[in-house]
Amino acid sequence: MRDAQATRRRVLDAAAAEFAAHGIAGARVDRIAAAAKVNKAQMYAYYGSKDGLFDAVFSEQLAGIVNSVPLDAEDLPGYAVALYDEYLARPELIRLATWARLERTPTGDLLAEFVGHDTSKLESITAAQAAGHIDPALDPRDVYALVTAVSMTWSPASVLVAAARDDDTAEHDHRRRLLADIVGRMFRAG
Repeated sequence: MRDAQATRRRVLDAAAAEFAAHGIAGARVDRIAAAAKVNKAQMYAYYGSKDGLFDAVFSEQLAGIVNSVPLDAEDLPGYAVALYDEYLARPELIRLATWARLERTPTGDLLAEFVGHDTSKLESITAAQAAGHIDPALDPRDVYALVTAVSMTWSPASVLVAAARDDDTAEHDHRRRLLADIVGRMFRAG
């Protein structure tokens, strides 16, 4: 059992790197299998297909960021900054999401197949609206989408400037302050 779990972990890690670098169509199962030190038959037994493997990788990455960056809707600026930091630490998620958007779902709810990933965050926003911390005229889904989008301003998906972990500390601090200030102003009640 432990060996199977270790094997699945190696496959998911290798596949995350491969899909992030090459997308779904460009990823090669042979390279994933070689990097994970497994045979392709074993991978297919676990995940069914390359698409099934991508789904498993993306779902795990999405759950990782959802769980590692809790949303305190009374501190949306802090949430935006925490997302910025998480994107720096784990740029693979943004790359995977971008590939999913380009190759699978170009419009609409891009995370519809991952139902419930945002339920607690939306409930938190609704509660903060009721408490007077966030403008109650705004739809909680819009608040969530906008905070997420603003936090991605310098992410690997940016069309202007993509931040990297090794950027100057002063530049990261400037971006964090700006994010906090802008998000704080965007949703303030009253």
